[in-house]
Formats: sequence, C-alpha cells, structure tokens
Amino acid sequence: MGEERASDVNQLFTYEHDARRLELLVRIVYAWIAIAIVLVVYGFIAELCVLIQWFVILILGRRNEGLSNFVKGYLEYMVHIASYYYVMTDKRPGILPKQVKIYEQE
Repeated sequence: MGEERASDVNQLFTYEHDARRLELLVRIVYAWIAIAIVLVVYGFIAELCVLIQWFVILILGRRNEGLSNFVKGYLEYMVHIASYYYVMTDKRPGILPKQVKIYEQE
C-alpha cells in the first residue's frame, strides 16, 4: 500500500462541511430501513459462518477460505456504509455489498 499514490486511495471517513437537509430525510428510509435490513441478514449469515469456521478449525486445524471471505465481505460492507449511516457524508452507498479494500498502514 505504501507504494500506491494518494490518488489511488479513496478515504472513506472525511469531514464534509455542507449537508443537505433533504438527504437527511431520505437517509431515514434508505439507511435505517433498506441498508439496515441488508446488514441484519448479512450479519446473521456471517455469524453462522463464524460458528461453522470455529468447528472447521477445531476439527481440521485450518480455516476454510470461503467462510473467511464471506465474513471479510461483511466487515468490508459495514465499513463501506458506515460514513453514510452515521451521518458523516451525503454520498449514498449502494444497498448491495461492494468490495472494499481495508488496509492498515505500518
């Protein structure tokens, strides 16, 4: 990641001074209902994957890549929608999950 240029990276959490009042009302339906339903269903399935993964590790001594990728996708989706859901931006994310890369700079 250190070699990537700043233009290649999209920062998800930034301060935006201007806010639209109408978008705040739309957010009630869009984020608190539509996105919340997707998050609840996706989260429930992800928790089942974690439970199954626990047994896979216990029995086989290794992780299942498919289960790990599903849980990773759920966590990436949560990060992707967080700035809109918590009123940090007016930029509406898609309802369906989108792949987002999460990096930690060393």
